[in-house]
Amino acid sequence: MKAARTELAGIALFVLAVACVPLVTDSGVVLNFVMMALYAALLAQAWNVLGGFGGQFSFGHALFFGTGAYMQAIAQTQGAFNPWLALLMAVAASAAVGVFVGALSFRYGLKGSYFALVTLAFAEVFRILALSVPFTGAGSGLMVPLRESFANMQFGSRKGYLYLVLGLVAVALLVTWWLKRSRFGAYLQAVRDNEEAAQAVGVNPFMVKLGAIALSAALMGAAGAFYVQVFQYIDPAIAYGPGVSVEALVAAIVGGLGTLWGPILGAAVLHVLADTTRNLFGQLPGVNMVIYGVVLVGIVMFLPRGIAGMGQSVRDVWARRGSGHG
Repeated sequence: MKAARTELAGIALFVLAVACVPLVTDSGVVLNFVMMALYAALLAQAWNVLGGFGGQFSFGHALFFGTGAYMQAIAQTQGAFNPWLALLMAVAASAAVGVFVGALSFRYGLKGSYFALVTLAFAEVFRILALSVPFTGAGSGLMVPLRESFANMQFGSRKGYLYLVLGLVAVALLVTWWLKRSRFGAYLQAVRDNEEAAQAVGVNPFMVKLGAIALSAALMGAAGAFYVQVFQYIDPAIAYGPGVSVEALVAAIVGGLGTLWGPILGAAVLHVLADTTRNLFGQLPGVNMVIYGVVLVGIVMFLPRGIAGMGQSVRDVWARRGSGHG
């Protein structure tokens, strides 16, 4: 109980600290960096629910991101819905797609690389559909008209968007905290560790994994809706392309799977690394990406538990060395 309260206090302090950033600086560079780092953290937290806690690795989480993004844009441009209501619709639509994909995949026992490839395939199918149907704008995409106001979820500076994504990240952190402490979370982790053993003690793996993919997809849909409000544009390549899926899974893996703070740490480190290499080597095409990739490989090789599990990884190394000397 004490540990649970400590984690809740940590979440509150994190939210308070980030909320103070716009109060101490008006720098567009700083505010944009914090906003985009939080956006990446939201993607990573969404992926972590299914991949980290559930052990179901997805290569196509852009499927849920794109669904949320298009629902947000379509609801405003063609349905004249208020953007705040459209956000809820985006979350619900993404969760529904998650349930659909999960029901098809888990019903037939797909897991591991098979499940990863199925999610990737669904993302590609949805990308092709978005290119073909008129209500998505086809290849031209959709543009949300600019009408700055709080009621329209469009703000005159990055400060408003920073607070918006901070609220979404706070929700994602609370969902992760709940997964660590709840019976459902215990069932989910049991299914991840040994599905057959979990089933033997009365856990229903199908329903548990279905709940996890719905939660994960809902958070991913919220990220898609946020993207549309910030950039006021979406097209099939952005919505369902591999970039979003890669960003979500890499940040979660680098930060630490199945942890509360791992996705936050992973997103922050990757954004610092990306900005640093781009600024230092941006004039040499490809060099910044090579350095970025080398660092990522190093983290995965030498910190298998991610940044959040760095202490345990170091202890494991010392334990192996000690047993070897023995």
